[in-house]
This record gives sequence, structure tokens and C-alpha cells, in this order.
Amino acid sequence: MKKEKKNLLITISFIVLAIAIAFAVMTLTKKPSITTDDAVAKCIGKNSVLYVQLGCSHCEDQKKLFGTNYQYLNTIDCFYQTQKCIADGIEGTPTWVIKGQKYVGVQTVEKLQELTNCNSTI
Repeated sequence: MKKEKKNLLITISFIVLAIAIAFAVMTLTKKPSITTDDAVAKCIGKNSVLYVQLGCSHCEDQKKLFGTNYQYLNTIDCFYQTQKCIADGIEGTPTWVIKGQKYVGVQTVEKLQELTNCNSTI
């Protein structure tokens, strides 16, 4: 009986240790929040339209790339403006419209700079 309790205690200790190590690794390797500066965000916002939708996780990922400078983007929320999105042919979010071309999905800031010719604002 004592041996069983000792083995159980050792097993529980290993599990707790493994969880603690996993948590530490996840916390320490977490990528820092990447944001772009306001001049770049303003330029991209002036030269594009971003269609998003309330509750869209990929839209949240896109928003995180801009941080507080997300406010400078020209956005249309398809949750609230459903008819506008239907009329504009938006089939999924996020969708960027740049120079009449649609780009569906999360786009990197670098790609958006290239598409909008906002490279000179870096």
C-alpha cells in the first residue's frame, strides 16, 4: 500500500512538473505583439477598404497587426452593414479591396504596403 501511494505521488509530481514546464515554455516563447506605425496605417487606410465582421477570429488577427493604429483603417463591418457587403460582392472576411482587387484573408502589413504603394512611409 505504501509503495502504491509513493508511486501515485511521484506520478502526480511529474504531471504537475510537466504542466509547469509547458506553461513556462508557452509564456516565454509567446511572440510580442506586432504593430505598425501610424503613418503606415494611415496610408494603407487611405488606399484600401477592409471588410470585417463582428465575431470573425481572422479579422481580430488582422486587427492585432495594427494595434491601436487600426483606427486609421477604412473598415466596413459586414455584421452591421450586411447589404453593403453583399452589394460589394464580399464573400468572406477579412477582405481587403485595393485598387479594385479583392484580397481575402489576413494580409501582412508588408504585403499591404506593397499593394497600396505605402512603402515610402516606413
